[in-house]
Amino acid sequence: MTSPRLDVVGIGNAIVDIIGRCDDAFLARHSAPKGHMRLVDPPTLMALYDNMGPSVEISGGSAANTIAGVAAFGGTAGFIGKIADDEFGRIFAHDIRSQGVTFAGKPVAASKEATTSRSLILVTPDGERTMNTYLGVSTDFHPADLDADLIASAQIVYLEGYLFDKPEAKAAFRQAAEIARKSNCKVALSLSDSFCVDRHRDEFLAFIRSGIDIVFANEGEITSLYQTGDFEAAAHAIGRDVRLAALTRGAKGSVVVAEGKTTSIPVHAVAQVVDTTGAGDLYAGGFLFGLVRGKSHELSGRLGGLAASEIISHIGARPEANLAKLAAEHGLG
Repeated sequence: MTSPRLDVVGIGNAIVDIIGRCDDAFLARHSAPKGHMRLVDPPTLMALYDNMGPSVEISGGSAANTIAGVAAFGGTAGFIGKIADDEFGRIFAHDIRSQGVTFAGKPVAASKEATTSRSLILVTPDGERTMNTYLGVSTDFHPADLDADLIASAQIVYLEGYLFDKPEAKAAFRQAAEIARKSNCKVALSLSDSFCVDRHRDEFLAFIRSGIDIVFANEGEITSLYQTGDFEAAAHAIGRDVRLAALTRGAKGSVVVAEGKTTSIPVHAVAQVVDTTGAGDLYAGGFLFGLVRGKSHELSGRLGGLAASEIISHIGARPEANLAKLAAEHGLG
């Protein structure tokens, strides 16, 4: 017996975000590439933590942020990710459920080698975020960790590219996609980060061409995927490989590519960019919510842009405003 029908189910890293502010000199001293995500070991993470200023700790992870965004618009959503039975695992589970998201993951026993994943996110005065991630137990993801009933209950299954590193996780993605297709669910893939694309370009392309329905990427990720410096050329290329792609371009807004047609969507202006953490994740959440509610690609993109603009106006990757109400105020409800 399958679970009640959900709008979107995400599969990705279950990470607790530790967010704090710093200047560019701090990043340089700690060899942290500004605006990117890098993987770090526990000593590096603790060195950053010990030297940074005040921080906040909230549940995170790219796909989890997206799924929380779907729920914040009033959608029904679920998340599949791996946590340990430790303090950070309990923080993650409580927070994601408090967002109205179905999360039924069973924690694994905590040990020195098995701890809940954490990401130390440093925000510079220009609002750019630099992520330093210790991938604990969340990356030890296997096909056995999938919840087939939860996947089959979704209209769309959303896969986080960051999780695509280990062979077992890749096998889980392929199995999740197969479960989704057999249940008439669409499959969406986020490319996550240009460094991630560099590591997995050929496998990403093969996976996309195997039947992925929707691709999410920013400008750097999509140009990296097709090894070109020309965004328009990359947008044309992804249009040949999938039926639908949503491509974000920061201050330039976004572009939706669907069945040979390209639609440009202007950015939602904000008074001040405070923190870009989760902007792409929330864009995907708004876009997916629009799709499952039967809105056009353009309106779905505008919902995504609205969610992204809300998230960059404050610290953290969880909406502070009521997104459903915000959408109604902008005529997008």
